[in-house]
Amino acid sequence: MYPLQLLRGLTLGVAVLFLFAANLTATPARAEATILVEADSGKVLRAENATYPWYPASVTKLMTLYVTLRAIKDNRITLDSLFTVSRNAAAQSPSKMGFPPGTQVTVDNAIKMLMVHSANDMAVVLAEGVDGSIENFADGMTNTAHRLGMSESNFVNPNGLPADGQITSARDLAILARALIREFPEYDSYWHIAAIKFGRRVMRNTNSLIGRYPGIDGMKTGFICASGFNVVATATRGGKRLIAVVLGAPSSGARAVKAAELLESGFTQNPLAWLTPALGSVDALAPIDAAPPNLHDNVCGPHRKRRPAEDEDADADLNAMENSGPFSALLSSLRAPTPHGAALLSDFGTATPVVVYTGPTRSPADLAKLEAREAAAPHHKKKAGEKAAKHREEKAADEGGKEDRKAADTKAADAKPAAEPAKKHHKADVSPKPAATQ
Repeated sequence: MYPLQLLRGLTLGVAVLFLFAANLTATPARAEATILVEADSGKVLRAENATYPWYPASVTKLMTLYVTLRAIKDNRITLDSLFTVSRNAAAQSPSKMGFPPGTQVTVDNAIKMLMVHSANDMAVVLAEGVDGSIENFADGMTNTAHRLGMSESNFVNPNGLPADGQITSARDLAILARALIREFPEYDSYWHIAAIKFGRRVMRNTNSLIGRYPGIDGMKTGFICASGFNVVATATRGGKRLIAVVLGAPSSGARAVKAAELLESGFTQNPLAWLTPALGSVDALAPIDAAPPNLHDNVCGPHRKRRPAEDEDADADLNAMENSGPFSALLSSLRAPTPHGAALLSDFGTATPVVVYTGPTRSPADLAKLEAREAAAPHHKKKAGEKAAKHREEKAADEGGKEDRKAADTKAADAKPAAEPAKKHHKADVSPKPAATQ
């Protein structure tokens, strides 16, 4: 009896191994690709369709960030360098800041707008400022990707707007995230800013994990109809840093939940970990020669109540819409199987937005004055409004007085002719009557 049980156990174990192995190379029947990687070692903890080609959408901006930071390290530009918004940049589809051509922005502010608001116009501003044109910058992005080992990646624009040649994979994006973490630790604040503030306009990060998942570090989200909802997310707990990539999720809520589940599985001790096969290093995963799936009908088909434009990366606008959908409850109530029962996704409160602006770099004192003016602006506006209202009331009262006086004069004028006949009629009444005939 014992040998039979052992044989069944071995058979089950082999079946599990085959299932895990199949996950690495299977075509995306449900159109989703994921990977979970240790940031330090590059060890793959989980993977599904990880080397399948995919449209990156706005996670492209992580490569735009990498190339820009490399230009800073190579002393080609500085964070204070002023770049000008061209007509080409201003003409980009949303999401964008919407500055008119000729507006100047520092590299520092352009990066913040790029990473938090997923601003497509700022991606072009950086591309043209660093390398003179989108084409030159895109060539540099592709060359950089191949140098890093991102063998499946090709870029034709810096913002991820729809283009047939704009391709990557979950594996390649994990490699890129590792490179950013390892090569630019001094700039890691750029990928976990919770919100920015431009004038009175506050823009929250399109990555809804920021401020909601314990230990989250950033990085970037993306969406176009062809790709579905994408995210590259990193988190750190107890000195352990993980990178999770989700491509092709059906909504921004599903994207956040899936990424949180991946990260949690890496931080939680799994007693059955010995059953899972070693997946090796992220660099060693073999690429798949195939065309990227087009998820347009699944993601933006007639079943959506509000379909986004297919030529836009409208991730910033979609977050508000998606977070009111069926995944909103999961985002706020899903709990992790941890000893302390910590919420997997919760709200840690409102973060203070980082102030961004146009024009040259401003000192902290200048920014403080700017904030003070913005804070006082509503008060001045209210006072001005009250003054204008009072002026209108006084004018109306004055006009009303004039109208009253005019009406009184008119009434008096009308009454005077009426009195004259009455007077004459009175005289006629008192005139002597003719004598009676005798």
